[in-house]
Amino acid sequence: MTNFNSMNIRKGLYIQWNEEIYKIIDFLHVKPGKGYAFFRTKLKNLITGHVLENNFSAKHKLKKVQIEFDSYRYLYKEINIFYFMNERTYDQIQIEIKLIKNTNIEFLKEGMKVKIFFHVKNEKEKIFLFLKMPSTVIFKVEHTESVKKGDTINNSNKIAVLETGTRLLVPSFIDIGEFVKINIENKSYIERVRKIICNKKN
Repeated sequence: MTNFNSMNIRKGLYIQWNEEIYKIIDFLHVKPGKGYAFFRTKLKNLITGHVLENNFSAKHKLKKVQIEFDSYRYLYKEINIFYFMNERTYDQIQIEIKLIKNTNIEFLKEGMKVKIFFHVKNEKEKIFLFLKMPSTVIFKVEHTESVKKGDTINNSNKIAVLETGTRLLVPSFIDIGEFVKINIENKSYIERVRKIICNKKN
């Protein structure tokens, strides 16, 4: 982590401010008729995704943070640890469940591709920050209650249990063994999909 003057602010820079890490997504150098010049910035919290605005004086000292991220494939869970494999190097890493703050982690399934972000403190040390999951994912319905004939016409919903064990509302016409596309950001059903199986050529 290095300190730098706010005069060097630019888009895409990661900074530590108020004990949290933000990405500068926009800024404007303001020179008022009276008073000192300042930078009006728009910052995105790297963990929560929340965006806020803040003004920094031209002489303000900021802390630059080095962020590293890569694509990983989720392998499996063992007690309280998740295991992932780097798709580029094939190296495996393990992350304790308590470190993962994602509210949609219940939708994580084996084979899912995610992006994992790290705070690089020095050449030998980097700290896990968070993982980014895809916004929509296809799941197999493992269990759901059957409905009475005619209920499917009334556009009613029912509880379904997905392959990850996650429970959520789906339309009454969804049956066990079918595949559904889910928006895992707001945990909602999108549509029923036909599972396509690709056969390898000999």
